Amino acid sequence: MSTQSTIARNASIVSGATLISRGLGLLRDLIMAYALGASVLADAFFVAFRVPNLLRSLFAEGSLTMAFVPTFVKTKEEQGQEAAFVLARSVQVWLLAILGVLTLVVFFFPKAVTMLIASGFAAKRPELFELTATLVQICFPYILFISGVALCMGILNSLGHFLMPALAPCILNLTLIAASLLALKMGGNVAKWLAWGVLIAGAGQWLLQQPILRSKGFSWKGAVDPTGPGVRRIGILMLPTILGSAVYQINILIGTGLASFLPEGSVSYLYYADRLFQFPLGVFGVAVGVAALPSLATLAAPEKREEFTTTLSSAINLTLFVNLPAAAGLAGLAFPLVGFLFGRGEFGFLAVQGTSLALLGYVVGLPAFSCVRSLVSAYYALGDTKTPVRVAVGCLLVYILVGSTAMQFMGHVGLALAASVSAWTNVFLLGVFLRKHCGPWLTMDKHLVWPFISSLVMVAGCWWSTGLGQLSLVFIPGWAFLYLGVNHALGVSQAKIFTSIFIRVFSRRRA
Repeated sequence: MSTQSTIARNASIVSGATLISRGLGLLRDLIMAYALGASVLADAFFVAFRVPNLLRSLFAEGSLTMAFVPTFVKTKEEQGQEAAFVLARSVQVWLLAILGVLTLVVFFFPKAVTMLIASGFAAKRPELFELTATLVQICFPYILFISGVALCMGILNSLGHFLMPALAPCILNLTLIAASLLALKMGGNVAKWLAWGVLIAGAGQWLLQQPILRSKGFSWKGAVDPTGPGVRRIGILMLPTILGSAVYQINILIGTGLASFLPEGSVSYLYYADRLFQFPLGVFGVAVGVAALPSLATLAAPEKREEFTTTLSSAINLTLFVNLPAAAGLAGLAFPLVGFLFGRGEFGFLAVQGTSLALLGYVVGLPAFSCVRSLVSAYYALGDTKTPVRVAVGCLLVYILVGSTAMQFMGHVGLALAASVSAWTNVFLLGVFLRKHCGPWLTMDKHLVWPFISSLVMVAGCWWSTGLGQLSLVFIPGWAFLYLGVNHALGVSQAKIFTSIFIRVFSRRRA
């Protein structure tokens, strides 16, 4: 099986599971929008939930996974599976120690943390600041569980299992749906119910991974070596990559702080737009990076450099093939899509309009956001942690400069657009600096011109169909099949790969 097909197969597993999760996530956000709208309670909860989410990217799904997987794979190849399992248990010891202390600090000083991320609340709305601090106190221990989930994901992905880690977010979505509905039924504070739901969901996500880990022969009971060479290597990789692997989340956190100075609802508009934007990003953009990382880690040796660049190019081409039409569809159908999903209950016309405009700002950068994961994976597989950090710092400065300027004229939309500008800067710089390792590494599929043209046509078609209102959403499956069919007929290799995957899945179900 070709490199591109292997990545596509593993990515399709992650994408399928993520599709289920994101579908539940949309249902979750629909129910939360009905219960909270873009109110003061919504602003408080979304700010509070940003804190553990940021740390999840900094210490868990971002730098930990990127540093852990190559080291785990190398240890397994050189010393055997049991040595790799000792490494995993040792990393868990450090996670519990570091994040446990951090959790205690936040528990006793929640207002100081809230001041760091939403100082605008303290200046303009003291009652909202107090509520947000309480929610931070409840939500924060979630990081203990989700970091453990990220470690489980690294172990399972390294062992060739991708399904269960990708399904873990379903637990969070189902729990928050239940919390929203119970809060409405019981007449309680919806934001507090959701905060407790976050904490419960973290435990559920961790428990979901344990049966699969046991089936792979792994147990948390056993020898540990907290100061071993593998642990030290992960620490060396993680310390600089904490910033480099989470530039997007840091942008969002800074954006939340800037948005706290804007009119009420701005934080919520950005949150809901980000949730829709994350759907295609998570379903395939991140999925390709997750699927490609173990392969890149095994090809990092100099004598395998040609195969390494082929694998990375395949990942980028696959990512663009899917995310170009996704960006086109979101851009063309932003208003009817937001209205259909969220436009009810406390979520009125102004909220729909504000969220739709924020979504337009984000989707400009969707292809770039999607490519970053694969590019950063390549650097970590090669052992270069300094370059992504330097690029990330530069991109943060770009975001702050563009965002703080654009918000003066465009409000919250300027912050969304600034995130896209930062993402494109990130991709460009990472791609250019990668040449020092691999030379001219990117081999763009000549047929990708057709997906690009098809996506432009799709934007125009979607904009035209919005005259039908929310009925225009009925045509989304048609646009997807038309895009795939046309590009398959034009000989685009990525279209042929996905068509073959769909045919195999359909054939198995019929059999």
